[in-house]
Amino acid sequence: MNYTLTRTKYLLTLLVLLTAAGKSFGGGFPVRPKRLLLSPSFTYFTASKNWDSLRVKNSFPDNGRFTSLGFQLYGEYGLSRRFTLVGLLPYVNNTYEDDKSKTVSRGLTDLEVGIRYYAFNIDYRYYFTVQGTYVTPLYNDPSLGYRQQGAEIKLAFAGSGKVFGKNYYFTAENGFRQYFGNQGPFQDRYNATFGLTLDRKFRHQISASVSGFYSKSNFTRFSPIQATNKNFAFNQVSLTYGYTFSNRFSTFFSGGKFVSGRNTGAGTTASVSFLVKPFR
Repeated sequence: MNYTLTRTKYLLTLLVLLTAAGKSFGGGFPVRPKRLLLSPSFTYFTASKNWDSLRVKNSFPDNGRFTSLGFQLYGEYGLSRRFTLVGLLPYVNNTYEDDKSKTVSRGLTDLEVGIRYYAFNIDYRYYFTVQGTYVTPLYNDPSLGYRQQGAEIKLAFAGSGKVFGKNYYFTAENGFRQYFGNQGPFQDRYNATFGLTLDRKFRHQISASVSGFYSKSNFTRFSPIQATNKNFAFNQVSLTYGYTFSNRFSTFFSGGKFVSGRNTGAGTTASVSFLVKPFR
């Protein structure tokens, strides 16, 4: 019985780490009261082609290429059994270069702070959450983002179990975000992940994800610098491998590709992230 309880507790800790490592961050598994979860991550994105407004793929003019290097720090702190405080602080370095010119922009982008509510669970295996997030810009450079405040409501469903003798987990999230101000876009951000642990000690994990954006605005002009586009859509698939050193530290390596889109770059991504629980 003690072995079963310990195993279940360790698996739940792992699932929290795994889902927090994803692009959408946090997932639907709970962080216990007075516990802190930190996740620094580094992301690389590159694109030399784009989908136009008719979803036709074309190369950027004059051999253009857009690259972005990003750093994000995600944190979640357990306030109680049902409520956690969440935050996301991102920094980017964007470069667009073609045969005629080169444009570079770098700096902090949109700070996100929110409250996550764990509404209910089923047998402590399936969890339903609701999150409210406030978004505020930390920059003045228009090439880094919209320079508008915003708000988001996100719904999440997460669960775990066994299949073919392997422990699995899944998360499904859908967030609805509105930026306020002139031509501020409305966005639907979604993500679904399915993962497996590969060994009995829960050290090796793999997962596959499908995610995307749908952004709607009256401002329809396209820019290779994705952060400034307001009317666009894309879908992305990605694979992740993770290794858990202990229940306090894990690392994850991901690769992804944009598979369809509208008014957006047709690019690929790579990232490395770390999960840290600094105190218990």
